[in-house]
Amino acid sequence: MSDPSREQEAFLIIVSSPSGGGKTTIVERLLKRHPDWVRSISATTRLPRTGEKHGVDYLFFSPEAFQELEKKGALLESAKVFDQLYGTPKGFVLERLKEGKNVILAIDVQGAQIVRGKTGKDIPFVSIFILPPSLKVLRERLENRKTDKPEEIERRLQIAQEEIKAAGDYDFTVINQTLEETVLEMESCIEKFRKERRKKENAIRSN
Repeated sequence: MSDPSREQEAFLIIVSSPSGGGKTTIVERLLKRHPDWVRSISATTRLPRTGEKHGVDYLFFSPEAFQELEKKGALLESAKVFDQLYGTPKGFVLERLKEGKNVILAIDVQGAQIVRGKTGKDIPFVSIFILPPSLKVLRERLENRKTDKPEEIERRLQIAQEEIKAAGDYDFTVINQTLEETVLEMESCIEKFRKERRKKENAIRSN
């Protein structure tokens, strides 16, 4: 049984960054520091990378199975990114929020825009965009992870420049200089949102 007071406190944390911007590592560190938070596991049609596991890193589906999820309305959002489909299982997010747990959603710019448009008053959320220190650093990070061919890296960098333009649509932007500094700054942003939300709710109750 969910705790009504905790349920009212729970909210969605939307985190975006360009490919190679570090959002996956940052989210993992946040979850270690906040074991009561949970990460929404995205559904995708892309193949698993080395070491990735179904149900842990992503939910891997065939294009046909993914499209069936869309038809059933089982996804909070879905978008095509780098020729592959990605989506957020709606049931998981709603169930965790109902349990009073904050849900972190690491998602691309397209998906974040859809989620922000759909949730509104129904699901409280805070959105954070992680910026790389520079495109040069972003290129180095993409090259160092050794998962993409040179032409794919160039393509990701081109898309990154477009995605960065959307940073102003988010509640907060954080420059990923170092992992520890970025995690602390994100915690500060999330806490600021929580306090402002509580303040607004108390003001509504007192009127």
